[in-house]
Amino acid sequence: MKLGSILALVFFVGISLAAGFIGSLSTMDSIQGWYATLNRPSWTPPNWVFGPVWTLLYVLMGTSAFLVWRSKKIGKYLAIWLFLGHLLVNLFWSIAFFGMQELLLAMIVILVLLGLIIALMRMYAAHSKCAVYLMIPYLLWVTYAATLNLGFLILN
Repeated sequence: MKLGSILALVFFVGISLAAGFIGSLSTMDSIQGWYATLNRPSWTPPNWVFGPVWTLLYVLMGTSAFLVWRSKKIGKYLAIWLFLGHLLVNLFWSIAFFGMQELLLAMIVILVLLGLIIALMRMYAAHSKCAVYLMIPYLLWVTYAATLNLGFLILN
């Protein structure tokens, strides 16, 4: 792989991880405080699961965007802009749920995020099948997270 490609991969994975890190800033204080007081759905995993899972997902989504960026086909820049915009929505979910403690707003945001992930995967399909496959765990996890969000909303 050429230096430019390596730097691009580092950029896309790095910006994904940065979005996750920024989002985690709004979660850290809430985990031991507000979040600990909530009634939890029975399918809520232990807190320690979220960090490793999200780290892996950010690496996968950054790699996926990199694969699209390498494409020679028309439309890749729109897909990349959508990817960047979707990172903002992803980040806003953490702010809405943990920072603002607004479960209904967080539910709306995560549904928008799911729509954006599906749109990204459809756009990615024109550029790289591998990019689509790398997004599947993310889609599944966010779907699961949406059920958790709904459970928290109903129970609290």
